[in-house]
Amino acid sequence: MLKSPPKTKEIAPDFEISRILTGLWQVADMEKGGQTLDLKQAANALQEYVHAGFHTFDMADHYGSAELIAGELLKRFAKGPGRPQALTKWCPKPGPMVAKTVRAGVQERLERLGVEQVDLLQFHWWSFAHPGWLEALHELAELREQGWIRELGVTNFDAAHLHLALADGIPLRTNQVSCSLVDRRATEALNDVCLGQGVQLLAYGTLCGGFLSERWLGQPEPLGLKDWSKMKYKRFVDAAGGWEVFQGLLRATHAIAQKHEVSVANVATRWVLDQPSVAGVIIGARLGESEHRQDNARLFEFALDQEDLLALDEAFSQTSPIPGDCGDEYRQPPFLTASGDLSHHLNEMPKALQAAAVPGRPDQQRVLSGSEWESIAGYCRAQRTGNRILVSGTTATAGLSRVVAPGDAAAQTTFILDKIASALQALGGTLEDVVRTRVYLVNPSDALAVSQAHGRVFGAIMPANTLVVVGALIGEGYLVEIEAEALLR
Repeated sequence: MLKSPPKTKEIAPDFEISRILTGLWQVADMEKGGQTLDLKQAANALQEYVHAGFHTFDMADHYGSAELIAGELLKRFAKGPGRPQALTKWCPKPGPMVAKTVRAGVQERLERLGVEQVDLLQFHWWSFAHPGWLEALHELAELREQGWIRELGVTNFDAAHLHLALADGIPLRTNQVSCSLVDRRATEALNDVCLGQGVQLLAYGTLCGGFLSERWLGQPEPLGLKDWSKMKYKRFVDAAGGWEVFQGLLRATHAIAQKHEVSVANVATRWVLDQPSVAGVIIGARLGESEHRQDNARLFEFALDQEDLLALDEAFSQTSPIPGDCGDEYRQPPFLTASGDLSHHLNEMPKALQAAAVPGRPDQQRVLSGSEWESIAGYCRAQRTGNRILVSGTTATAGLSRVVAPGDAAAQTTFILDKIASALQALGGTLEDVVRTRVYLVNPSDALAVSQAHGRVFGAIMPANTLVVVGALIGEGYLVEIEAEALLR
């Protein structure tokens, strides 16, 4: 039998969190009618969690009045050991992330929480084609050095971009992602990055919006759902094979729960807690309405044995993998979110690069990225003529001349392909329109890692490709350069 997990986990030196975090996202759902919760009464509900041993709370800038409620709670405790922890998120609109913008975002978190330092500031970004996300993380890292933030994390980052952030020197401690018996993406490539680089996962969605419970065992497929959480996770159930396949997984989980005399929710959550890169699971609470503290405490009273794991593996084999990597549900089809298709939302986001007409050539447009070499050598990042887009050889350069992730070819490839995507978007194209890429590589030993990073983006598109090993690239620290051609259909 596996050893039962401790009730707390260290995510940084002298920084332990509860392994069962109380999620406050449902505050937004409770307030969606326009009426906010009473801060004192809601804080009373949070205080009951603290008394029961659940001292870590997760929230965000857009979870209604959650930060204000947590701030009311924090007023009741002296600073230092024993004080509850408020982990929050900053989800800015895409755009240039200058110091003033980032500082204002963090300042608002401090004011709403009524604290001098955010325990864990978690950063979310919508589209990696806009490089503002890396700019923002560097500014947040600076504010951490200045004492505004104790520790820094991210939310819904896939393995490639988490690796890129770390390779570029961002001191990340956590990544908050979906993980459950239904959605097992976090146990794959992302798990490897975390274990290799000392980042831990905060898992949400562990109960699939409540679907992983006895209540839904043997029940007909629900229709007309109005609860935001259930609307979202029903899409995950559908993507994993549909309601009948889900019922098979639920039956297997229920049998294990009966064996250990615990709930289905206990088994589902315990499986996630046992994943090696998971520091804690976030379980939502409808304050004053639906609270499961006593049931959650039972997670530490049993352990899944090998027989249980084999039964779950058999049930997993009947399901379909959730498409993509962690966070992709917010950035590309099939958009497994409560509101469904987010393509209009992504299309409305400001583009990182802007197209300009070519004087005297009405059928042409071009894009500049701001690299100093564009003005020195007299070339553009990309040019469109008719339905053809040519993207110049692109290196991992941020702003005028900063080398991104020096010494890490895979991370540089991820940044380069995002930059190419940004140039294509400015000219009316997408990565799906790419028909040829050329990769120039300094070190033959990096060929596999660079090819895997290329395949992550182009695995389904499969453009023509050439990879060449060259003696060197211009500029110290550059290991990869990529150019691309696209045809708009």
